[in-house]
Amino acid sequence: MVDVKHVEEMILEDVEAHKDFIEAAKVVVLFLVQWISAGAMVFGGVVPYIPQYRTIARSGNTDGFSPMVCFVLLMANSLRILFWFGKHFELPLLAQSFIMVVAMIAMVELCVRVRSKQETAAKEHHFLDFDMRYFWRWSRFSDFMQCILSIWLTLSYVTWLFLGFAWYVETLGFLAVFIEAMIGAPQFLKNYQNKSTLGMSVHMVLMWTSGDCFKTMYFVLNSAPPQFWICGLIQIGVDLSILAQVWYYSIPKYTISYSKPRLAA
Repeated sequence: MVDVKHVEEMILEDVEAHKDFIEAAKVVVLFLVQWISAGAMVFGGVVPYIPQYRTIARSGNTDGFSPMVCFVLLMANSLRILFWFGKHFELPLLAQSFIMVVAMIAMVELCVRVRSKQETAAKEHHFLDFDMRYFWRWSRFSDFMQCILSIWLTLSYVTWLFLGFAWYVETLGFLAVFIEAMIGAPQFLKNYQNKSTLGMSVHMVLMWTSGDCFKTMYFVLNSAPPQFWICGLIQIGVDLSILAQVWYYSIPKYTISYSKPRLAA
């Protein structure tokens, strides 16, 4: 006869073994998802600028890209790094800020190099001229670095003085994410002035949009400070506005000319 009790014990042991395996699999999958999402946060921010970098390098023209995008991102990520010293947040976000600063400096260097070939006979403008009409439109890359270092030194000193004040730290965090939310604003204005999106990488904007959606979800799921996900929603809205420009400026514009009817002879 079959020992029913023994069979039941074997089944229970098998079920317990499967439960242990499922729990272990869940832990491994969760670990992998966390690392993949963290890696996407760290390196995903710079990926949208690769097609724009290649477009400028290939065409030798910067007319379709607003260098102010680089300035906005440099400011936003510099403030975010300083915010971390007052209120620690996710380390992947901190690492992303450092990588973004390096990437934007590389973009600025390319824009200056390409523009110097376009404007060989133009009058040179320098940071130490302190002429606001040519802010972020200087002739040499070293002028941009002087500006960036001056901003870093000033912000670092002010933060060192006020780091113990909660209101300053919270304001710093809000400014960091709000300025980053406005990243697309200079490009939107550039497209509006040109009445065209020619020279702007649409792939860059599409990657902005997908990245900002992912980033905002990441903020919400990881309980990041409210400043992060609120400004993430603003950023998505700006991205969609630029995509609307791509659609609008691609519509053929027809003009109809009217002439007076010729009088009969």
